[in-house]
Amino acid sequence: MQQNKDGELKLFSQFGRFSLLFCISFSSVYAQSFADFKRIQSESFTKFKDKRDNAFGKYLKEQWQEYNAYTSQPLYSKEKPKSLPHLVQHRATPVGPRLLIQKKSLTKKKIQKTFKNIPIKNGLRVDYFGENISFYVSKNIKNAKYYPMNQKGVMNFFSVMAANDYATVIETINSTCRNLHLNDWGVYLLVNKLSKKIYANADEAKLFSWFIFNKLEYKVKVALNKDKHIVLLSSVKGMMYSTPNYTLKNEKFYVVSHYNKANIGKIYTYKQDYPNAEKSLDFTLKTLPFLQKNYKSRTVSFKEYGKIYTLSYKYNQNILDFMATYPQVDYKVFFNAPLETVTYENIVDGLKPYIKNKKASESLNFLLSFVQKAFKYERDDEQFGHEKVMFADETLYYKASDCEDRAVLYARLIKDLFGIGVVGVKYKDHMSTALHIPMQGDSVKVSGERYVIADPTYINASLGKSIPKYRSIMPESFIHVR
Repeated sequence: MQQNKDGELKLFSQFGRFSLLFCISFSSVYAQSFADFKRIQSESFTKFKDKRDNAFGKYLKEQWQEYNAYTSQPLYSKEKPKSLPHLVQHRATPVGPRLLIQKKSLTKKKIQKTFKNIPIKNGLRVDYFGENISFYVSKNIKNAKYYPMNQKGVMNFFSVMAANDYATVIETINSTCRNLHLNDWGVYLLVNKLSKKIYANADEAKLFSWFIFNKLEYKVKVALNKDKHIVLLSSVKGMMYSTPNYTLKNEKFYVVSHYNKANIGKIYTYKQDYPNAEKSLDFTLKTLPFLQKNYKSRTVSFKEYGKIYTLSYKYNQNILDFMATYPQVDYKVFFNAPLETVTYENIVDGLKPYIKNKKASESLNFLLSFVQKAFKYERDDEQFGHEKVMFADETLYYKASDCEDRAVLYARLIKDLFGIGVVGVKYKDHMSTALHIPMQGDSVKVSGERYVIADPTYINASLGKSIPKYRSIMPESFIHVR
């Protein structure tokens, strides 16, 4: 009995020593594994391709702050008229010299080169308004995850991106932008399309866009909403209307993807900008993007003094699709964007027979009648369900338009055809135009200069006739057309 007891004690003692050794060994292995884990985490920062990411990555770990949302004002403080008055037309006395159409300003542009993006084996193909653009995206980048769904998950995604080969993506974006002559908005759309092609998860797509925009030196931040989903914030040059925005360090950041949508409430984000990311998103469209030619035709007509006039022109559907993506930004963007070259040349050829050898007032009034009568008047909320300022090309394309759309088209044609000074005239619920010409009639003062009213929405009104209700109202602002 004693022997058995001693044996049991001996066995127990041996087992205890084994357990102790096992625990010590396990603890040692665990400690080593944890140390390796810590070392790998630490080394991940040293493996970052860009030195800027080390400090920025550490900054992302710091406490984020809460911010309240604001929604920027709508384009108009009063609702635009559902219908506008008509005048009984009277033939105006022809005055002024004969005007010659300035066709040279657009036809002397360099011939567009065909864009060639060499297909990459196993590359991602992005459809960009008729262009198929091939990207090489590494497997590690594709596998980047937003996990867990919190601030740490943002850091995890950033770490994977920063340690892998994103340079080829940046190079492809830059070469595409050069070849297609993309403005900032064009870049925004390209990155957005690519991100959605890589990631089915919307949060991960936004995180990828954020990372790439920062590398392209755009001032873009990410934030978390109350449900821990990703919100992309962009610094914008000028104003975006009807869009949620947040003020960080006295600067507005807009949720561009939520233009004309419901407010998204409070967010949590950081203040510091990514190093050297100083560019604000600029919507200016000085030149149209070089997109694939996808021309279609349209013919419009209108009656003037009992005679029917028709104009036929082509439009590039890919350009119109690009323009349709624009949110509502400063009016000067729309007034100063050029017409598509082929469309403009068709308009020139169509107008020439009608205004040849006419005096200045006749040519300007004919063009005014064309914009007034060749297109149906309809407010944006009736046609699109929301406010939409059109580029001149869009007004020529869509079945209907309202006051600012016609003002943009008329101003663009006057400037391009005749080189005459022109401004957009903005009221609380209406938009007109005015010309810098020595003629009688209703006028406005712009920087001390007299501009004669030409209202593209006031049917049958000739130069110098404004809608009666606006004659005694001071305009809110003027948009200069270059």
